[in-house]
Amino acid sequence: MTKPFATIAWRAVTLLFLLVLSSLVGCRGHVPATEPAAAPTVAERVPDDWAYDLTAPTPTAPRGMVATDAERATEVGKRILERGGNAVDAAVATTFALAVVYPEAGNIGGGGFMVARMDGATAALDFREEAPQAATRDMYLGENGEPTDSSVVGYRASGVPGTVAGMRKAWERFGSMPWADLLEPAIALAAEGFPVSERFAAGVQRRADVLRRFPASRELFLPGGQPLQAGQTWKNPDLAATLRRVAEQGRAGFYRGQTARLLAEEMQRGGGLITRADLRRYEAKWRRPVGFRYRGHRVYGMPPPSSGGLTMGIAANILGAYDLGESSWHAPRSLHLMTEAMRRAFAARNHYLGDPDYTRIPRDSLLSRGYADRMRATISRKKATPSRTVSPQAGRDGQPTVHTTHLSIVDEAGNAVALTTTINFLYGSKVAVGGAGFLLNNEMNDFTAQPGEPNAYGLVQGEANAVGPGKRPLSSMSPTLVLGADGEPLLVTGARGGPRIITAAFQVMSNVLDYGFDLGAAVRAPRIHHQHLPDKVFYEPNGLTPGLAKALQARDHTLEQIDAVGNAPTIRRTLGGRWAGMSDPRGSGVATGY
Repeated sequence: MTKPFATIAWRAVTLLFLLVLSSLVGCRGHVPATEPAAAPTVAERVPDDWAYDLTAPTPTAPRGMVATDAERATEVGKRILERGGNAVDAAVATTFALAVVYPEAGNIGGGGFMVARMDGATAALDFREEAPQAATRDMYLGENGEPTDSSVVGYRASGVPGTVAGMRKAWERFGSMPWADLLEPAIALAAEGFPVSERFAAGVQRRADVLRRFPASRELFLPGGQPLQAGQTWKNPDLAATLRRVAEQGRAGFYRGQTARLLAEEMQRGGGLITRADLRRYEAKWRRPVGFRYRGHRVYGMPPPSSGGLTMGIAANILGAYDLGESSWHAPRSLHLMTEAMRRAFAARNHYLGDPDYTRIPRDSLLSRGYADRMRATISRKKATPSRTVSPQAGRDGQPTVHTTHLSIVDEAGNAVALTTTINFLYGSKVAVGGAGFLLNNEMNDFTAQPGEPNAYGLVQGEANAVGPGKRPLSSMSPTLVLGADGEPLLVTGARGGPRIITAAFQVMSNVLDYGFDLGAAVRAPRIHHQHLPDKVFYEPNGLTPGLAKALQARDHTLEQIDAVGNAPTIRRTLGGRWAGMSDPRGSGVATGY
């Protein structure tokens, strides 16, 4: 339906004010690459039926900010900051709270990555799951050589969890509050319970049939044989007991003793691979952050086995030679160039990246100016490049899917944490650990079961990411920090959404640095996604105007609508040292500060 002229005019004027203001109050010492005259064009390019108002108010606070996918977890993080904890303290407490109140993705049975800026130094922590020692190269191939679904559902889908080890490692280096204090809020939430939300109830209902297949999952999510109902109080005393052991014993409370025994016994019941020896040998690892520059800003991301930092860096280096701002946001030219950069960045990701402890990764070469120049030289300004001519890899097309959870936190001292954690698919392998109260991941699907064939995310990957004992599978998780001209955090971002994480985080960054959007507009704006294969530009419902869609198709891009491109809880520094926070309206979370 066409909106009245007055509505469109008012929207254009409001967006003009928004963009002029953001160009003045961005990071200190930096003027975003945009011109106020482009603002009416931005208004015109926001489809009339787009779901989110780019001009809606964005929460701000003077001292600290927390943005997550779950309101109760956000409140836990804020309370830790108010008690004097730093950003890492708050991230640890929030992560454990997410394991209770957001069990479809928050976890202690999965893993993740953290990029932190603490006291002027940047650190990257890898607590990714790893393959059990009994894992073999072809374990997920059937008799005819085709991938099976055993890496997706069931006992053999799980890697050794890393979340508890990661939180402990982060706290040992940066924490300022007592360890047990950081678990106290999560323990209380699990023991006392909380009302089941409509979203939580609907998620369990959709997966009731598969959750019912596993006894501990059935007991946890289908008490009495019926799925959890919205409004009922859900308690998880087994998880409360598990978290108490972790609070009292540290990492040994998970990787040894009763919790380790319960996990290993659950594996034995269903023919899983994780043993107590696998749990004992697991270690979270500090890695060298990926660093690159975009529009004059220093950007830090996570290195392999995360693909986020390198993929974003490759795309940034390719796009760095183009002035996207000159053609305005969501102009055909800017979206075409964004798509072509992501096509090439994902091709490199899928071919070269894997676990750096097992695979040589040409990290410096991929981030070099020469590599970006060579990739850029293959881009036509007028036509899409067929993906199969960008990389020699073959394979069938698959489809991207949406999972994971991300949190962004800043504290009063200006320290910042971007942390993404996952059990891979929503509700992971669908297997819960009996007597322990938590779900296990299905992270083994992130390995390449058969090079050249898509995994469940539609990603077609190479030998570098093949299954192997002790290896960590390649991930799309992309916790990201952008520094201002003064070297202090400007933007703290990341996302949920499988491979869409990378494109979501990149577009939030681009919206701020290329177009001068304030945080609310940067997060709420429509997004696209391209991951090399399948060779399609995915877009959100009502995310492209008819004219823009036709212009992209005229450049030979194939378009396909999907539900959303990521969910990006993000924090941005504004004028006077205040913090703006957004939990992304595509999800159900909240950002709040103090």
